[in-house]
Order: sequence, then C-alpha cells, then structure tokens
Amino acid sequence: MWAVPGLPLLFVLAESALERVPKELWKHPSIVRTARARRKRPGAILLDRSLHHPAMRNLPDADKRGRPDLVHTTLLAVMGSPLNREGLLRTYVHTLDGHVIEIDPSTRLPKNYNRFVGLIEQLYEEGQVPPGGPPLLVLKKESISHLVGRLEPDKVVIFTTEGEPKTVEEVIRPLSGLEKPMVIVGGFPHGSFTDETLSLADETARIDPEGLDAWVVASRVVYEFEKALGLPEKRLAKIRSPGHGPSQAS
Repeated sequence: MWAVPGLPLLFVLAESALERVPKELWKHPSIVRTARARRKRPGAILLDRSLHHPAMRNLPDADKRGRPDLVHTTLLAVMGSPLNREGLLRTYVHTLDGHVIEIDPSTRLPKNYNRFVGLIEQLYEEGQVPPGGPPLLVLKKESISHLVGRLEPDKVVIFTTEGEPKTVEEVIRPLSGLEKPMVIVGGFPHGSFTDETLSLADETARIDPEGLDAWVVASRVVYEFEKALGLPEKRLAKIRSPGHGPSQAS
C-alpha cells in the first residue's frame, strides 16, 4: 500500500495475541466490568489477560491470547528504529483471530498503552485509522498464508524455538542482499507457531537457548539488518565533521 524506497525488510509479527473479546466471554463479570468502565460494548474492547484472566481460563489456546501489551511494546521498538525511519522497513501484524494490520512507516504509535488500546479498538471498528483521509493503519481479514502470498517475498525466515540454532548475524546478513526478504516473529507470550505458519518458512532459526520476548527478538533482528546495510555508519556520517573520526565523548 505504501511505497518504500530501497530494499525494505518485511517484518511480520505473527499469530499476535491481539483480538477483541470473543462473543462467548461477553457476559463474564470481568468483561462486563471493563466494558462499563470504558463505556463500550463488551465485543468492542480488546481481550487483555491482565484484566480478564478469570474469563480466559477455558478459552482455546488461552496461553497465547490476550496480550496487546506485548504487541504494543514490540511495535514501539520496531517502528522507532532507524531502519524504519529511513523507510527501509514494512511492518505487519497478523493476529490470532485472523486479521492483518498494515502500518504506514511514517506512523507514530502512542507510547501510552491505554491510548494504544483505544487506537486498536478504533481500528477494529472503522477498518482504518484515521477513518477519513489517507490511512496510517489498515485492518483486513486475512490469513498469514494469504499475506505472504500477496507480498511475494524472496525468502521467509521464521524465528522460533523449534528452529536451527544460529546467531542473528548468520540469519540476517544473507537477507540484506535480497530485494524482498521477510522475517516472522511470534507475537504471543507462550506456545508455538501453527503448522500453517511454519509451512511458509524457507528457513527457521533459534537465536538463543531460551525463549526470548518478541520485542527482544524484533530489536535484534532489525538492528542486525541495519548493520548489514551499513546504516549506523551512514547515519552517523550526517553529524560527523569532515575529516574527523568518531567522537570520543557521548
């Protein structure tokens, strides 16, 4: 949707724990309480484990759901990166409830969590934000398979604890020479990718003996891509005096 110059990295936060409260939970006391406090319908608010843990106990895949804070933190890290500021990143959020959010690279997401929640709730209601004029965020019903097929990446790498042990550099450096590389990071706190998602990978990689939080993996991946492009040096060259090396004081 948005033109990006250069060789952009396609970043997908997949199977993300971001969804509106499912219908079967609308009458639960914790949901009703939140909806009344927000002055919204139960079906119009986001599922949030910190508020709705009692209601989620019997939900399928409950451990993977209800973490909009995880998505918020990861997006702040990715969208605030120099790679994105240089127009070299395309960011997508695929959700467990089968939606895809496409984000304009120029978007400045709210740093306040409650404002982020309000933004996403508006997005679910309107389909795009802002509702009128050029959109910064667009929501559509779309599977992960369809998203990958639509974007037609040269190569798809999925970061998963089930992948082959590799350093981030070993994974990312070969991608930096491709026209449309795609990396997929899990947007959920526990559990594994579905078989559908894993089947899309040309390569799977595990970058640590322990499972790392999504924002940690995302930050490392994006920074490694920046290094592979020589972006830190190029950006610092803008502020260094001609003929002088790196500054000795910060």
